[in-house]
Amino acid sequence: MEIALSRFCGEADIITQISPEDEKIRKSLGYRGPQNYLIPFSGYSFTDFVLYPVKRKQFYNHISAREILQLIGEKIWNEYYTFCFERNPWDRVLSLYYWHYKSEPRPTISQFVNSKSPHALRRRGYNMYTMEGKVVVDRIYLYEQLQHEVENISGLLGFPEKLKLPKAKASYRSVKKHYRDLLSNEDRKRIEALFSKEMALFGYEF
Repeated sequence: MEIALSRFCGEADIITQISPEDEKIRKSLGYRGPQNYLIPFSGYSFTDFVLYPVKRKQFYNHISAREILQLIGEKIWNEYYTFCFERNPWDRVLSLYYWHYKSEPRPTISQFVNSKSPHALRRRGYNMYTMEGKVVVDRIYLYEQLQHEVENISGLLGFPEKLKLPKAKASYRSVKKHYRDLLSNEDRKRIEALFSKEMALFGYEF
């Protein structure tokens, strides 16, 4: 989605950095690469310079709504159409598993599910589009309905043509079986407990 959207960005738009592999795809398509993601020093306070004299403030890949709001302010935030994507938690945990372990030897799926690794998805999921437990973006699209959602976004934002999603990250998951065929009953329950808020918000069922 990030690659596809950069097709319609102009010189003044903010485009964050993505992985080197995905940047190669974006470049091969002739789309704009990372730009304007560093915060101008005019946007810093005296406290910023005292507390963070080395670290440069910037927009980055998978930044949270809270951080964006802090960087651009409430006025601009309210003027923009804000959206993100969410994914079925069971499928999402498996995707992270195969991304972490691209080849053998791997731990078992159950070992991975019972490790601390899936907790990272909470920080890059529900907590990204909520503040104090309240959804703060205009729309949350579902990954499971990706093609339909892409058409909706293209029409809503008035693009001259439909967004075209390139093949990115598709090679990481070598096993194409459905998550129901890969997760044990205990795996299912653990993921369900960890992502209970997402389950309730979107009505996901195993």
